[in-house]
Amino acid sequence: MKKNNYFVTGGTGSFSKKFVEYLIKNKLAKKIVIFSRDEYKQSLLKEIEFIKKNISIFRFFIGDVRDKDRLEWALQDDIDIVVHSAALKQVPTTEYNPFETVKTNIIGSQNLIEVSLKKNIKKVVLISTDKAVSPINLYGSTKLTAEKLFISANIFKGAKKSNFSVVRYGNVMGSRGSVIPIFLKQKKDKFFTVTNKDMTRFNISLDYAVKFVSKCIFSMRGGEIFVPKLPSYRILDLAKAIDSSKKIKIIGIRTGEKIHEELVSSNEFQITVQKKDSFTIYPLRNNQKDNRRPYSYNSFNNPNYLNISQIKKLISTNIKDFDSI
Repeated sequence: MKKNNYFVTGGTGSFSKKFVEYLIKNKLAKKIVIFSRDEYKQSLLKEIEFIKKNISIFRFFIGDVRDKDRLEWALQDDIDIVVHSAALKQVPTTEYNPFETVKTNIIGSQNLIEVSLKKNIKKVVLISTDKAVSPINLYGSTKLTAEKLFISANIFKGAKKSNFSVVRYGNVMGSRGSVIPIFLKQKKDKFFTVTNKDMTRFNISLDYAVKFVSKCIFSMRGGEIFVPKLPSYRILDLAKAIDSSKKIKIIGIRTGEKIHEELVSSNEFQITVQKKDSFTIYPLRNNQKDNRRPYSYNSFNNPNYLNISQIKKLISTNIKDFDSI
C-alpha cells in the first residue's frame, strides 16, 4: 500500500496518538504532521517510544485551528491526507463557553476546509460524534454544523481535487469525561451515581475507532458520513460489571445529556446504505425520492447488546490506567 503524508489536527489527543501509532505499525505514513495548541502535550508525545524511534518522519507545529494563517503555514502542499480531530468536546464546558466552542468547532473547521482547498489536499476527514445527530446541546450542534460544512465542501470545491468526508461514532471507551472512568473512581465510594436507570450507550474501543477511520480514509470518495455498527450496553449492566455489590444512586439527567445515543437519525435513513459492519450516509440531492423509514440507529434499538461479563472483559482489556476489576 502507498505511503502518504498525513496532517493531524488535535494531534496530541487520545485518538490522534493511537491513530499515529497505527500508521507507523502498518507502515502507512511517509510523513506525519502534528498540529495542536499545547506545547507540553507535544513534548510528552515526543517521548513516546514509537515516536522517538520514528522521529525523522514527524513534524510538530504549535497552532490553533482558529488561526487560519497558522494553518496555512503548517499545512504544506505535499500533504495527502488531513485528519481533523481538534475540537472542544466536554459538554458542560461547551455549554458554559459557547462562543469559544463555536470558534474552535465551527470556524476552525471552516478554516481547515478553506486551507485544504487552497492547498488542493486530496482527502480531508472530520472526526465527528453521535451528539451531532438530532443535537440537544451546543457541542452536538457545533459538530453537526462542522459535518454540514465538510459535506458541502464537495459541492463548492470547483475543479479542486480535494474530497471531504466524515467519520461519526460514539464515546470512546474510557475517554475523558465518559462514564467508565467515573464508575471506576467511584469503586471506593458507597454508591455509583447514575443519571437515569434506563440509559444505554454504544461501545467503541480506541483501537477499533482508529482502524475504522483508516478504512474509511482508504475507501472515501467525498461526501460520505461513515458510521460503524457497534454493540450497546445498559448503564446498570456497566455498574454491575464494575462492582455488582455497590448501590446505585439516581441523580437525574444532566443538561445536554441523552438517555440513548443515536448514530443515524430516521431522516438520514433515506440516504443511507447499510453494510455488514457499518452505515454510509450519502449527500441528499434535490428531487431525490423519499424512501425514509421510521427507524433510527440508536443504542436502545440496537440488536447487539453486551452482557455483564463481556463489559467486564472489555474494561480490563481497554482501560489500562486502573486496577484490574
